[in-house]
Amino acid sequence: MKRFATLLALLAGLTFHGAPSWAQPANVDAAKKEGKVVVYGSVVPQAMDGLHQAFKKKYGIDVDYWRGSSTQVSERALTEWRAGKPGFDIAEGNRGVQLIMKNEGLFQKFVPPNSDKFPAQYKEKDGMITPWRVLPISILYNTEMVKPADLPKTFDDLLNPKWSGKISIPDPTRHTTTAQFLWNLRRKEFKGDKWLDFVKALAKQNPVLVDSLAPVTTTVIKGEAILGVTYIKYIKQYKGPVDYIPMDKYLTDPNYLSLSAKSTRSNAAKLYIDFACSVEGQKEIAEDGEFVLAPGVYPPIRDAEKVAPRMVFMENPTEDEFKKLMSGTFREIFAAK
Repeated sequence: MKRFATLLALLAGLTFHGAPSWAQPANVDAAKKEGKVVVYGSVVPQAMDGLHQAFKKKYGIDVDYWRGSSTQVSERALTEWRAGKPGFDIAEGNRGVQLIMKNEGLFQKFVPPNSDKFPAQYKEKDGMITPWRVLPISILYNTEMVKPADLPKTFDDLLNPKWSGKISIPDPTRHTTTAQFLWNLRRKEFKGDKWLDFVKALAKQNPVLVDSLAPVTTTVIKGEAILGVTYIKYIKQYKGPVDYIPMDKYLTDPNYLSLSAKSTRSNAAKLYIDFACSVEGQKEIAEDGEFVLAPGVYPPIRDAEKVAPRMVFMENPTEDEFKKLMSGTFREIFAAK
């Protein structure tokens, strides 16, 4: 509980800053001599293969990639750091956990030159963490089990009795991003003051609760639920009869790459981050379903270019709000379903 409280405290009150006016090129020759880079990331491995193969082909540098959720990435990195044995050169994950690691001194300043054309609102003034992709959320559905005429068009449509027991979401009493997502529905672009009424009605639909956002997709593909609330990108990253519902607005979370302050392969790590931010690297990761920050680069997902201008970035509850939501409000609502 102490570690969870610390996490919630650091997730609160986070804001975006303007872009730094300087950038640091990587030493390519030194990076090649190092020959390897270790990355802890939250992107599923199959979505990183193209990026890593292109990086090795261009520079001859191997990528040792370990994947976990953003929370798992931070827990492993922090555990190793506190033990004096950090094993990573780069940590990748969402903003909340990146700031936790930054505040413990895990990162060093690096602004990749190829991030120069990224939208200014995503960049960090201190140059300690680098935004490189964003994760919009929508409704996914099983294309073999839901007829086109029956498709929900809004979150409100999920409350139709015909969807009872057929919707999957992560458990908001255990999954912080889902708790944050539901709380953000209170914004005027979505439910406003009626957001909590929506959450209560959704719980009464007896949703299939899973651990995190990725399992929502597999649950939908298997037909254990036929609708699910999760990231749009998963329709490209998981094979099966699944697609997403186009919406007017998409609540969205940005993710970052950060350079270890004790990296023994800092040149290779800098080169990797800069490559991931290049148009070439952004195209590679976008090809596997990721929404990226390079202008004009989109994943091969239907109407992807229409998703980007409709993104609404999620705000962060305060520590007390998070605790009240997950341990109080949502526990009471979903336990009573």
